Amino acid sequence: MAYDPTIYEAAAPYYRRGRPPYAPQLEAVLAQELRLDGRGRLLDVGCGPGILTVRLAHLFEEAVGLDPDAGMLAEARQAAAERGVTNVLWVNAVAEALPGVAPGPYRLVTFGQSFHWTQRERVAKTALDLLEPGAAVALIGHAVEGRPVPPSPGPPPIPHDEIRALVERYLGSTKRAGQGQAPSGGERFEDILLGTGFDSVETIFVPGVPDLIRDAESVLAGYFSFSFSAPPLFGDRLDEFAAEVREVLAVRSPTGLFWDWPGDTAMVIGRRRG
Repeated sequence: MAYDPTIYEAAAPYYRRGRPPYAPQLEAVLAQELRLDGRGRLLDVGCGPGILTVRLAHLFEEAVGLDPDAGMLAEARQAAAERGVTNVLWVNAVAEALPGVAPGPYRLVTFGQSFHWTQRERVAKTALDLLEPGAAVALIGHAVEGRPVPPSPGPPPIPHDEIRALVERYLGSTKRAGQGQAPSGGERFEDILLGTGFDSVETIFVPGVPDLIRDAESVLAGYFSFSFSAPPLFGDRLDEFAAEVREVLAVRSPTGLFWDWPGDTAMVIGRRRG
């Protein structure tokens, strides 16, 4: 799909606060599976506010975070500075501009919930060509379906069904994204990687955070960080929508605290033969 620069317009400031984190053991599992030892380079495609880039940078000599949204990259630079991460080069470009904007080789190429926004087959082939022999691509995201649900640590779960119903009431039943619609599911990521030349593909699950607690403002920030409910889509009704979400949350949890279960962290890993 062609890139729409309004997809995440005004969403960047909400992303780091509103999105649930990946599994705590993500770095350790990646390092073990791919034998990462501080050498080589990382390319994080569609890095957004640098969530993956900053977490993984210490496993490499150099990291490159690539994203077409300048606001996201501003947040990424701030996140890196806060954590003292200095070995990252930030590149403002779409994935389809690779390899020219960020030439390889790389030891690992990651997509953190971003692969679906790209021209998938084309970008997968390019990512394969960017890899060193024996290196890998990892498509990383949250997986809920089919994963065991841990017991609640106490607070009620986020009432996603009610909030999504509010989004639909304000924005309509079509899931919007910028000037168009959110992409459909399409072909399985595993099949795309196998079909574009990767030598092997496997999916690994890393246990997620079982006791993640969020406050009401964090829940609202999460919705403003999504392409289908980014602030500009609401126009002059943004404050009205936010007030209704806060009202729903206040009814569901008088303490203002909620349990968030985003699932386990799934990694679809495609390897290039050594």
